[in-house]
Amino acid sequence: MKKHLDLHAAYQPQSFSFRSAEAVKDILSRYPEGRARSAIMPLLDLAQRQVAEDGAKANPPYGGWIPRAAMDEIARIVGQPPIKVYEVATFYSMYNIEPVGQYLVQMCTTTPCMLCGSDNIVKACQDRLGIGLGETTGDGKFSLMEVECLGACVNAPMVQINDDFYEDLTPARMVEIIDLLEQGKEVPVGSQTGRLNSQAEGGGTTLKDAKVRKSGT
Repeated sequence: MKKHLDLHAAYQPQSFSFRSAEAVKDILSRYPEGRARSAIMPLLDLAQRQVAEDGAKANPPYGGWIPRAAMDEIARIVGQPPIKVYEVATFYSMYNIEPVGQYLVQMCTTTPCMLCGSDNIVKACQDRLGIGLGETTGDGKFSLMEVECLGACVNAPMVQINDDFYEDLTPARMVEIIDLLEQGKEVPVGSQTGRLNSQAEGGGTTLKDAKVRKSGT
């Protein structure tokens, strides 16, 4: 599933620096002296989010990803050879190592979602956006990616878009979500049918007087 890391692609910037030295310092402070290597993962996440912030203001827009220059900078900060950072970035699917769209639509097609119709969700996305898996729309707004289980099986089928989960989907609702995001409008996260967290579809049968928090709040 992981794309090949092209260290010399044309889209790779020549340099990278973190805007917030304070954020880097805070991450490093979480680990004992001599254990800065443990900060590689949160620093990769920080870099990806910084790129996403820049991409949201660009024309065309783009989403968060981690350039080689950012990996090299992280290696310098933690005192490790760059290959140690490359190894982490290329192993974990949560890190994007090449440009993606402003909205990265990660579609789960593992067994529970597949049994609940994830193939129809994938087709709805492809038909609406006119792209295939692993591709990005020409306007830079959307990328489609097939992923393994995202851990929301009880509310299948579901997708993750950037940091948010959208659950209990139908093909029609998936298209509506894309339309709303394209227009810059907010979309309620979590169950799209009003299901409370992971309750049964018919509603709760016990602890009815307990105070609960709705999904996405």
